[in-house]
Amino acid sequence: MNGAENLLHTLEHAGVEVCFANPGTSEMHLVSAIGRSEQMRAILCLYEGVVSGAADGYARMVDKPALTLLHLGSGFANSMANQHNAMRAHVPLVNMVGDHATYHLKYDAPLTSDVLAHARIVSDWARASESADDLALAGAEAVQASLRGAGKVATFIAPANHAWDETSRTAEPLMPAGLEAVGQDATEAATKLLGNGKKTVLFLGGRALREASLHAAGRIAEATGARLVCEVFPARLQRGAGRVAVERLPYFAEAAVAALDGTEQMILVGSKAPVAFFAYPGKPGWLAPESCEIHTLATVDQDPLAALKAVADRLGANDEPALAQPALGLPIPSGILSPVAIGQSVTRALPADAIVVDEAATCGLGIFPVTGQAAAHDWLTLTGGAIGIGLPLALGAAVACPDRKVIALQADGSAMYTLQTLWTMAREQVDVTVVIMNNRSYAILNIELARVGAGQPNAKTLSMLDLSHPDLDFVALAEGMGIRATRATTAEEFDVQFAEAMAGSGPRLIEAMVVQQMP
Repeated sequence: MNGAENLLHTLEHAGVEVCFANPGTSEMHLVSAIGRSEQMRAILCLYEGVVSGAADGYARMVDKPALTLLHLGSGFANSMANQHNAMRAHVPLVNMVGDHATYHLKYDAPLTSDVLAHARIVSDWARASESADDLALAGAEAVQASLRGAGKVATFIAPANHAWDETSRTAEPLMPAGLEAVGQDATEAATKLLGNGKKTVLFLGGRALREASLHAAGRIAEATGARLVCEVFPARLQRGAGRVAVERLPYFAEAAVAALDGTEQMILVGSKAPVAFFAYPGKPGWLAPESCEIHTLATVDQDPLAALKAVADRLGANDEPALAQPALGLPIPSGILSPVAIGQSVTRALPADAIVVDEAATCGLGIFPVTGQAAAHDWLTLTGGAIGIGLPLALGAAVACPDRKVIALQADGSAMYTLQTLWTMAREQVDVTVVIMNNRSYAILNIELARVGAGQPNAKTLSMLDLSHPDLDFVALAEGMGIRATRATTAEEFDVQFAEAMAGSGPRLIEAMVVQQMP
């Protein structure tokens, strides 16, 4: 067999089942090997940022890597924004990047670049294959590296001649390290802190936001009075009726400082201490009170469930913490189509075990609190702050969980970064309902313009934050890529359209003409 065929055999045996791809000439032998595989599902994406974002969404839902197939340094560069988001989400992701044949590099062809240097910018682990005999081993090592701790971005470079040269050397899957155990000293220290009567916040992130971990954290909260607060942008928060509720730290620094005011000690579980997203003149960057004692119970790469259970048991906590109750008898929203009205309709119609992808930006500030009593669901967010993740994330989540309804709450401006995702959704017939929040503005930047004290804006300044002239027509854009689409201009219209989407299946888009009041 050639190097590419040997590599695919190794990746399949390591449990990799899906490849999100945007290949080029240097990857044709890899494409052929995937085409002949009966186990590897190949999904074409029309932009590399869709490839990396979809692989992130897939990994968030199944805790194992998808494979990406990317073309040279320029193709990898196009994927970098969502590679950054994947790093911040701490998910397993394996990038396979083609390169020129090693003997062709000396000619400095137009697409020649330092592919490994590109990869190292947003990869926790990266290396280039050294030969056709080494290519399968590079793939096996990448899968192993991706599964270290909570998950890592691992990238290997496959020169074209290593893919087409013959080889007889096989490689077996390598055992991943997985989550690390939390030491007894950390659990004992946390138990003592929780018993000292001080105002305590359990600050949760990563896998501490899964249902079982939240159940253990809820036991601790009931036994001690500690508050449960989560990261601003959780990778995957399991919430809704029947689950332990957790406060979400506000995005804006002033609100976050107010939310944490009076906290005397903070115990970190799967997260770092909270800091502001950006620096602002005269505003704090460190969000906890200066006098607050910080203790780490579990890092993002350690096992939060075992640690929280150990602490709860040491405290003698009750086994049945308080759970969020379902919202019953909610009236049909009426009047203007506001984010709160959208959230009410989502709560009314959301099916159990749905997956909600939130890149709604400012509209999300009104939607998230209203949906806390919806049927149990997973909530995925923009972990790294690089916009354009929402649609690809929804695609990947739907591929990972084909029996679950996926809802993408999507801001209009960031939707345009990766709008090509709609074409792949239509081609793969994934069960995703996209809700576009069309306020024809980068609304978040209008808020930030005022907050950073950049002076009184003039018409030219505001034009750089405006998404009208011409107005974007998302119904036409979606239909042009094979997606059934409708437009809602009132709360009543949206409620009907969203309920219909939840009762049906397959890809659908609702353009919500949002009327929004800035906070």
